[in-house]
Formats: sequence, structure tokens, C-alpha cells
Amino acid sequence: MVRCGAGPRQELGTDCPPEPFDSEHLLYLLYTSGTTAKPKGIMHTTAGYLTQVAWTHRNVFDLRAEADVYWCAADVGWVTGHSYIVYGPLCNGATSVLYEGTPDTPREENRVGEQPEWAKDRLWDIIERYGVTQIYTAPTAIRTFMKWGAAEPGRHDLSSLRLLGTVGEPINPEAWMWYHEHIGGGRCPIVDTWWQTETGAMMVSPLPALTTTKPGSACAPLPGIGAELVDDEGKPVARGGGYLTLTRPWPAMLRGIWG
Repeated sequence: MVRCGAGPRQELGTDCPPEPFDSEHLLYLLYTSGTTAKPKGIMHTTAGYLTQVAWTHRNVFDLRAEADVYWCAADVGWVTGHSYIVYGPLCNGATSVLYEGTPDTPREENRVGEQPEWAKDRLWDIIERYGVTQIYTAPTAIRTFMKWGAAEPGRHDLSSLRLLGTVGEPINPEAWMWYHEHIGGGRCPIVDTWWQTETGAMMVSPLPALTTTKPGSACAPLPGIGAELVDDEGKPVARGGGYLTLTRPWPAMLRGIWG
């Protein structure tokens, strides 16, 4: 039972039946500009999106909902937050850490009026405090942690971690190795995930304990995802670089642009 509002006490039951919706009912709009600098309202609908974020969250992170403490440290306002802070973990019944703020904070012992000393170990403190088992963050953040030095995570017990994830721009091999050594203790698999606001959920990623990983590589498409590299003429590239294209529909794909 919970109390709601500032007025007279209201008692609400703990039973909250889900509201049924059509599979293609609009779930949310998320605006993105990409390279065009023109905001586009990406439309994601209910059933396919929830199916893919639930499957990828459970399998890419090797989620054991009854035991794990999962933390996606991304911003809840971008697609990683929607898919892997909110919808995926809720679908899977995960225990999740939610944190709003920067990875560095003024130390509590700073005196009023003095130039503050900044603590740069907020993430590692949270991992130690709550026994986080999976951490999902961005290569940009990892490179910042590298600049701050290995002594910051070194002050904390990170042994609860068993899997590391990266999301956003491609991760360079040096950052991948630093993450693996100093955060994962050389024992945690890293899942380097590629996807976009438009895809809704992960598309290319290693699967822990199944995929042989390579620092800086997102490896291969996930099961059921069709992807290939093509050249300037649209012909498949067997070796070398090219344009990454998706060759068939997937459940969480955008359903259009709003308006």
C-alpha cells in the first residue's frame, strides 16, 4: 500500500493489472538529429521492440535476474537509457542501479568557500557499495577514466563484476584493454555493442562465453539479424571495409518518423 499526493491520505492496492495494447501501438518517440541537424521523431512500437530489448538484455548481458545487480550507466534520455535502463530490465525483472549525475563529484569533506576537491571514483564506489555484476557504459567515459588513472578504481573492490559492456561510438583497442584489465580484473568478458536509435535494440555484439572477442570489434550480428558489408556500388565485401547494411527487418526497428 502506498500514499499518494499531498492531500488526504489515499490507499492504493499493490495489484496493478497491465493495460493491453495492440502490438503496433506507439510506445514512445525519441528525437535524433544524426548528421542532418534536423530533429526526427523516431517511432518505436510495443511488441517487437519489447521482445528484442528483453531478449538482447537477457542474453548479451547473461542476465540472472534472481542474483544479478545490473547497471546501465548511460543517460536515460537517449536510446540506450530507454532500451537498457527502462524497458529491457523491467521486462526481465532485473535488479537495476539507477544513478543521475556525473562520474566525478565534490568530496563530502570539502569546506564551504574552499576550492572543491573532486572525487573521480563515483562509479567504482557504487559498484562496490551495491555489488554490481554488470556495468554498461560508453567508450568516451572509459577514455576519461583512463585519463584519471587506474588508482581511482584500484581503491575499490570490483570483484562483484562478472561482465562489462560498451555502447555508443566504437571503442579503441587501448580503451578496451584498460577496461578489461583495470575494471574487469582481466576476468570479465566485454560485450561491445553496435546499434542505433533507429534500430531500437542491439544488432551486432559478442555473446559472452560463446563469441571469441577482439579488442575494438563488435564482432558479429546477433542471432536473427541480417547484416553485411557492401562497397560503393552495393556489392558485398568479403574482406576489408565497407558500408554496414541491414538486409532484412528486425523486431525493434523504427516504424517511421513522426510527422
